[in-house]
Amino acid sequence: MACSSCGTGGCGSKTGGCGSKGGCSTGGCGKLNSYDWLGVMEMDAPSAFDIVEVKFKGGRKEFFRNADALALYTGDPVIVEMPTGYHLGYVSLQGDIVRLQMKKKNVANDESIKKILRVANQRDMDKNVQSINRENPTLYRTREMIRGLKLEMKLTDIEFQADNTKATFYYSADERVDFRELIKMLASEFKIRVEMKQISLRQEASRLGGIGSCGRELCCSTWLTDFKNVNTSAARYQNLALNPSKLSGQCGRLKCCLNYELDTYMESLKGIPEVEGPLHTGRGEALLQKTDIFKRVMWFSYRESADSNWVQVSVERVMEIQQQNKEGRKPANLLEDVEDLTESNLEIKREREELSRFDDKFSRKKKKRKKRPNSGTTGTQLPQDGPRPQRNLNQPPKNQEKSSQGNQQPKPNHPPKGQQGNKPAKQQGGEKQHQKNNQGPKQHQHPRQQSNQNQKQNPNQKQNNKQNSQNGQNNNQPRKPEKQGGDTKE
Repeated sequence: MACSSCGTGGCGSKTGGCGSKGGCSTGGCGKLNSYDWLGVMEMDAPSAFDIVEVKFKGGRKEFFRNADALALYTGDPVIVEMPTGYHLGYVSLQGDIVRLQMKKKNVANDESIKKILRVANQRDMDKNVQSINRENPTLYRTREMIRGLKLEMKLTDIEFQADNTKATFYYSADERVDFRELIKMLASEFKIRVEMKQISLRQEASRLGGIGSCGRELCCSTWLTDFKNVNTSAARYQNLALNPSKLSGQCGRLKCCLNYELDTYMESLKGIPEVEGPLHTGRGEALLQKTDIFKRVMWFSYRESADSNWVQVSVERVMEIQQQNKEGRKPANLLEDVEDLTESNLEIKREREELSRFDDKFSRKKKKRKKRPNSGTTGTQLPQDGPRPQRNLNQPPKNQEKSSQGNQQPKPNHPPKGQQGNKPAKQQGGEKQHQKNNQGPKQHQHPRQQSNQNQKQNPNQKQNNKQNSQNGQNNNQPRKPEKQGGDTKE
């Protein structure tokens, strides 16, 4: 009647495999299973040890004596004697290996060990199934009673005996709970004997089962039976982050696996120096960033250096620097006592300085140029690029403009005495200067000044202006005005 896939007989199904994936009603096929490594060995005489290990729901195991010398095999269902009746379990171990298990659990081989009554038949199996079917409804009803009585306790599991005369209630609580009234209500409603058993949070997780953060089934529900105390110092020795969400398991306590490799870390930490403060060197103070206790390497970084690279230093070198700091000496850097001033090292330092200089250059922010505000109320704007507009020499002063408004006839320009040539040629130089000064933007000249200037020109000057404007288009660069005598007064 045992499962052909596991061999523990935990399911009681006739077909191979129960399909419940370790969570069947009898407590799981491979839960806290023990391998009989002596069972495959050939022995001359059969074992004379008459004690058998029997497994019950939730991985609970007890030892019973085979007083009648029944032919038992691993996984057979048997009816065992209990203080208040009988119960059904499955054989998990037999032979000489049971003696080792009893020695490990400190169980004495005396008269207190109960005996196996018989091998279970089909009627016993049917009655056991009926008791298992009563567990879930009883669990839900008991939780309602606990909420009604306002008891600070958490009910985890219920186990009925195969004879339906007794039930064990497993609960967890932070403090002592007065459940006398609860026992009376349970006994009167279900007509059974009630046993209340308090378990720890780790034992609760082992009974419920689950998947750990490693992706495997919980250790407490598969093979771990003794729970040791776990401290946060175990995480500190292993250089783990003290994050409660990552260090705690399904039970809400620190993971039991933190103790697995603690001894190895303690052995490796013996030769690692303790760095409580920074190391003082000629380059500056060095701070500890990381330690690899297996490779015996430590990483440091300089506090005042702009370079954020870590320097790998051996454990022996760190101890040497600490000794020098105690004596009042400072090495050149973390790797050498005296700085190497060879040509290759000087060239490397020079290149680093150049790279840092370029980094500083490009890291500076460019200042934005402020735009000059527009000056004047007449809408005129000063040019931002190019030369400033020069003063027109042919234009009279403002006081002369007022006097010329009364006489609209322009004054003739008299040529100087020492100069020869026709009259239009003499005026050409002055008109060129007049044209050059007026090449700037027209918006820089007041419209009143432009109208007064047009009134002063005679007809001959207008013809010369047309000719000079055609010649002035070919000249891109301005020329200095020619000095002439007898021009207008400045």
